[in-house]
Amino acid sequence: MKDLFSNIRGDAFGGITAGIVALPLALAFGVSSGLGPTAGLYGAIFISFFAALFGGTNTQISGPTAPMTAVSMVVIAGIVATNDGDVDKALPAILTVFLLVGLMQVGLGVLGLGKYIRYIPYPVVSGFMTAIGIIILLTQILPALGYYPKEDIEFVNTFKAQAEEVILENILIEEAGEGILVLEDFEETIERAEEISSDAILIESQTLAAKEASGALGAIKVVPRAIKNINWLELVLALGTIFIIYGFKKITMAVPSTLVALVVMSGIAVGFGMEYKPIEEIPSGIPLPNLEIITGFKLKTITPYIFTALTLALLGAIDSLLTSVVADNMTKTKHKPNKELVGQGIGNSIAAIFGGIPGAGATIRTVVNITSGGKTKLSGMIAGILLFAILLGLGPIASRIPAAVLAGILITVGIGVMDYKGIKAIPNLPKDIKIGPFKLSSEVLIMLVVMVLSTFWNLVYAVGIGLVIASLMFMKKIGDLTAERSDVKPLKEEAWDDEFDFPENLKEEVFIKHLKGPLFFGSTSDFQQLYAQIPNTAQTVILRLGRTQYMDQSGLYAMEDMLQDLRKKGVEVLFVDLLKQPRYMMERIDIIPDFIPNEHIFDSFSECLIWIKNNVEDKY
Repeated sequence: MKDLFSNIRGDAFGGITAGIVALPLALAFGVSSGLGPTAGLYGAIFISFFAALFGGTNTQISGPTAPMTAVSMVVIAGIVATNDGDVDKALPAILTVFLLVGLMQVGLGVLGLGKYIRYIPYPVVSGFMTAIGIIILLTQILPALGYYPKEDIEFVNTFKAQAEEVILENILIEEAGEGILVLEDFEETIERAEEISSDAILIESQTLAAKEASGALGAIKVVPRAIKNINWLELVLALGTIFIIYGFKKITMAVPSTLVALVVMSGIAVGFGMEYKPIEEIPSGIPLPNLEIITGFKLKTITPYIFTALTLALLGAIDSLLTSVVADNMTKTKHKPNKELVGQGIGNSIAAIFGGIPGAGATIRTVVNITSGGKTKLSGMIAGILLFAILLGLGPIASRIPAAVLAGILITVGIGVMDYKGIKAIPNLPKDIKIGPFKLSSEVLIMLVVMVLSTFWNLVYAVGIGLVIASLMFMKKIGDLTAERSDVKPLKEEAWDDEFDFPENLKEEVFIKHLKGPLFFGSTSDFQQLYAQIPNTAQTVILRLGRTQYMDQSGLYAMEDMLQDLRKKGVEVLFVDLLKQPRYMMERIDIIPDFIPNEHIFDSFSECLIWIKNNVEDKY
């Protein structure tokens, strides 16, 4: 506790500065997620405070981030779509998934899995981050142009017939659940169908229109309509915001350019009485917990999103721990990864209970905190308290911010979040794989696959596919390297130092094989080539296994197959310097002693050589 207040002045200035930087981003991420600016602000308040209080990185500033918001947007859109497009109806299920994300992160920390996050391959992270940037850019084109699909009556009307089908289908499902849907009597169905109002059809049509235009692919589909229906005022507000964000940085970095852009462009819009589209109203009262998470909990509602929740939890963990490394480098300290995951999980859990979107450690905000004097956890807590004070005092004022201004802020976030380091490296990475006539870099292939699938299909599945491809590529490379170092060569081509005294008269009768590396599924095909290379004159095969530290099940059965074939040919096999793990594996399925008796296993080549001289006859 004493350390917490050891740098009050620096922490206060750092926390206040980081909170000011976080404000426009929190509002923008909330709007982008689909839950509105309030959800973004609540997320920033609770995650910043509690992740700092319970986390393992003293200077970390946490809150909604671009990657977390992009994946959250997918979750929110999916659950809203299954709830007739009604956000209020879908909210308990959405927040339950977000609560699950926080609890999973706490679990990761408690189980001590924080140290394993670093094993996620860079190409997967790079492709994902670039996709996040592209998604944000594409989805913010429409609000920057002042185009909202739900407000385009001509576009909405094209979904009228489909909306009527959906409503009628819902009536039939409802009747089936009530047990009154029978073939002989459709009177109840007809009565309910006649009660469908034009307003209900319009609302359903708007929901379908919004769904059609959602995501990166949906935005691309409706861009032509958006261009035909540009709201020039909204476009000017968005472009003005982008111009100030980039331009003000060249004047000074002391004041956050996003905040300057937010204040200036909003001030112009309000001051001149412009007719712009504002963001949703932000309540100014104290946040209240959403108890429907508990009272309305239904397992079947969140079951389809458990894998997505795990992905969000892992993404938040990666995001936070990468930021922790940046903080370590700047402050010359060492963070506690598992404690940091627990802190992030607690922050996300509490944010979900109060209706906030999930977040993670934010690199830019953390850097701002450190450079402004923040050194202890108090700085992150102060950032959360500042945002809470803004919520209480400036909620009604913040509600007048133009939606186009937040779109402009998000466009700059999308441009900034892309992994330019990975993109620039594409021409220089070695082309180590061949697909048809083309030679490609496996790293580039993984990055592009993750980027394209994340952008136009599914963020969660894209990461999973990327991890599978990366793992297969890695295993192939290790297998190739092992095979390369473990060439099958007869004695006269390769001899180790202790083999030079081997009797010349027995070199035709004895074949020596050196294994140099693990015998696993990636190297078994090369090991199997040993059969063909053993000369017909060989009566005995010596396997030198001192450099084979590991054997998996594939390697075990490859060894068994070889020993069976050699036994049929009447060839004796001797093991030299067999290590603990391979021996254990072979004893489990009785290769030892059924194929290789204990007296054929030697600790050194000199012991084996004595056996050879006593038991092998010179026939050739």
